[in-house]
Amino acid sequence: KIHQITGNSISIFIIRFIMQLWNETMPYYNNNIKFTPYLTPYVVEGARLGIVICPGGGYEKRAEHEGDGYARWLNSIGVSAMVLEYRVAPYMAPAAGADVQRAVRVARKFLTEHGAKKIGVMGSSAGGHLAATASVHYDKKFYEPQDEIDEISPKPDFTILCYPVIDFYEFRHDGSRINLIGRTPKKSEKEFYSLQLQVTDDTPPAFLWHTSNDASVPAENAMMYALALSEHNIPYELHIYPEGPHGMGLAEDNAYVKQWAEALKRWLNTYV
Repeated sequence: KIHQITGNSISIFIIRFIMQLWNETMPYYNNNIKFTPYLTPYVVEGARLGIVICPGGGYEKRAEHEGDGYARWLNSIGVSAMVLEYRVAPYMAPAAGADVQRAVRVARKFLTEHGAKKIGVMGSSAGGHLAATASVHYDKKFYEPQDEIDEISPKPDFTILCYPVIDFYEFRHDGSRINLIGRTPKKSEKEFYSLQLQVTDDTPPAFLWHTSNDASVPAENAMMYALALSEHNIPYELHIYPEGPHGMGLAEDNAYVKQWAEALKRWLNTYV
């Protein structure tokens, strides 16, 4: 379907349909779970940037306002997007990692055909954890190659993290950790998914925001990732707003916090 958005005297034509993520054998398939991961493209023809969006939900569900809501806003500023409906509980790691790695590859192939020059990842809360996983573990094999799409690089060009889950130790979000790696994870699993520990000199640049009194996911998560980027001389922009509950999305009902979207727009236009 093709939809038209008109505003500020310009028209943006958006292509929208559902794209299955896996063509043949889905890795880690469980016949008892009736869900197949997919992408919903929100394509602005000729857009320079494309972004894979990972909605949050504690690896238990996927929040629509952190998927469709972001995609529509990105379209309004001339950026293409693809919302990833990835696997959550009762699926566990590495299923979600496989989904996001495959999604970046699919997006790079598909959105490049519509004009994109760079492909990034964006996520909120646990979706931020998944987006950061794609950014630090792009060189890890989350699944065996299936087709020519898997010959494409899964490395994002940039990362956008909204009140992300990052740490699986002191500042963890219990639900996200339990749903992803279980109640009694190994030390190696906690280290692998504590993403501030996995940043390298080749990690993509990032834009991050959080609120200082987030009662669900401590703001230290975003700070720790930003500090790790700094230690490796990776460019980043970090905003910590004084107050606001977890899961605000575009924060349209909070005049102060909603400034993050305009800050992101400036960052995309200036540094990406």
